[in-house]
Amino acid sequence: MWTLEAIAGRCQPLEIDCLDNLTGRQELMAVPSGTRTVKQQIADQLRNEIFDGTRPPGGKLPTEAELMESFGVARNTARDALGLLVNEGLIESRRPHGYFIRDRKRMTYRPQDDLQPPSPDAQKDVFITEQSRAGRDPHQTIDVAIVAPPVVVRDRLKLEADELAVVRRRVRYLEGEPFYINDSYYPLEIVKDTPIMAPLDIPEGANQALANRGFVQVRAVDEIFFRMPSPDEVTRLDLTAGTPIALHIITGYGPDDLPIRCVYNVLPGDRHVITFDRPGLPLPSEDQ
Repeated sequence: MWTLEAIAGRCQPLEIDCLDNLTGRQELMAVPSGTRTVKQQIADQLRNEIFDGTRPPGGKLPTEAELMESFGVARNTARDALGLLVNEGLIESRRPHGYFIRDRKRMTYRPQDDLQPPSPDAQKDVFITEQSRAGRDPHQTIDVAIVAPPVVVRDRLKLEADELAVVRRRVRYLEGEPFYINDSYYPLEIVKDTPIMAPLDIPEGANQALANRGFVQVRAVDEIFFRMPSPDEVTRLDLTAGTPIALHIITGYGPDDLPIRCVYNVLPGDRHVITFDRPGLPLPSEDQ
């Protein structure tokens, strides 16, 4: 049983430092006990047990009364400690049954699938089709607008300061939860009168719609950044405090190296696994 005396006596309560990229578990770094409030130390202990597998997804956490007894604290302190984990998205309250560890199924995100053509019989875009086949429940919202693009997009598309772009803003959902943002920018002049201009699914995919217009994407540059989300991203993805995001920017080019699209994919860190499938070394020939 953990008590306040036991916590204080350890003098090195545990705090999350970084994520082990192989196991998904957390590496831990000791910090002086004086830097953490009692509710934070209780939350630290429970968080560590969640990350190291002691408390598995879907499991029930101790009740407020049990935490009060185990740690020798008041009910408000126990409730506040659990509230910290609720705000982090690690646990959820199911009244009157108690607090449970969230059992979120992560989405596998493969950057190399960006140019994957849809199947010939596809009635929806690749995201909807592939996630449905995986047994998920996908849907997306689509908004299309003609805009003066942000500078980072304008520079990648090599647009002049007064040139406009078309943006297809999408939020993609699984089981009713917003999973990631997919905002695609195109030079206005090359997508006029194409399906890209309509706020609807494009079964053949936007890349094929561009190709049908004579703009075939032959290569792409991928950039991946990690940061905290902007206020707009927090709102669109319903992010809890402290959730980092991965930003995957794709710039697509035509045969003459003309940039024809720039895509912003915003991936919450608690909802995705980014997977790369890369070729290995060639097998030696028989005469070697």
